[in-house]
Amino acid sequence: MIAGTSVSTRGEVVDVKAWSLRRPAPIEDEPLAVEEVSVPEPSAGEITLQVRTCGICRTDLHIAEGDIMADRYPLVPGHQVVGIVQATGAGVDRSLLGQRRGAYWMYCSCGECDRCARGRENLCRKARFTGFDAPGGFAERMIAHEEFTVPIGDGLSDAGAAPLLCAGIIGYRALRLSDLREGESLALFGFGASAHLVAQVARYWGCEFAVYTRSLEHQELARELGAVWVGSPGSDEGPVCDRAITFAPVGEIVPMALNSVRDGGTVAVNAVSMTDIPSFPYQQIYGERTLRSVANVTKKDAREFMRIAAEIPIRTTVQQYPFGQLNQALNDLKRSRFDGAAVLCVDSCS
Repeated sequence: MIAGTSVSTRGEVVDVKAWSLRRPAPIEDEPLAVEEVSVPEPSAGEITLQVRTCGICRTDLHIAEGDIMADRYPLVPGHQVVGIVQATGAGVDRSLLGQRRGAYWMYCSCGECDRCARGRENLCRKARFTGFDAPGGFAERMIAHEEFTVPIGDGLSDAGAAPLLCAGIIGYRALRLSDLREGESLALFGFGASAHLVAQVARYWGCEFAVYTRSLEHQELARELGAVWVGSPGSDEGPVCDRAITFAPVGEIVPMALNSVRDGGTVAVNAVSMTDIPSFPYQQIYGERTLRSVANVTKKDAREFMRIAAEIPIRTTVQQYPFGQLNQALNDLKRSRFDGAAVLCVDSCS
């Protein structure tokens, strides 16, 4: 346990160390600072997690730099959280105490609207998001809604599980929305934290994949994971695939992705924020090609992906950072200084 962590045995408010963002700024200016924050006892349907690790996502970088503006500050980011259940609120099975669970981007939804009723809580207008609308996992403790958490399989380490809870789950949703079927081919534009997990699911489904990335290190990782073709977007002409997913937050990639799929193919855009998509000729989408965005995740996505991840078992490429190096980790993420995913070690490194 990190020195200074307060432990409650009666459910009272405790003060813990957390990375707080008071005002967005370029990550080079180190806008996040460690502060003491208060964590209340869990309310009905909630649990308290003693955080062990928290994945570091490009969305966290967007939040820190103000590309995505929150309604209020300060806030505690972090939404790929692996922790131990320390306390339960009313209505939560107390057998969860001591279990290892993961919290992800969806913090909660209203549960009452037509979107929630159809299992599309990712589109709920009243949805709240971990590390954005509610305090997240760059902290020693956090509150989570139990129904928006998932169990972590025994075969997954704390560091290895963390990236699965965002990069993995949202990548899995993008894979589903790409309409990829067994035996088809898939083009991936960008090959960072999410794409290298998607690639493993695609192979598990018997699908070949091609990768477009300018990073030589990412190209090498793609080959190691079984890519049938690797090249640079805009420079190299790859194979025509059945489906494509874009991960880079760059709008000019989208027309390239449309060019990479056959008639009747689908392009899924996996980005919470991106530059404008430039104008492109109608012929690039003609032929019943589908272009669709990917917005958040559902509880079903989380449960299905974590089950598949354990079945494969999925390989995570992780760069671990001590608790005090969050700003450095986000800076490294911005400059693609590592392969795979970054993880902040809060109470555990393995």
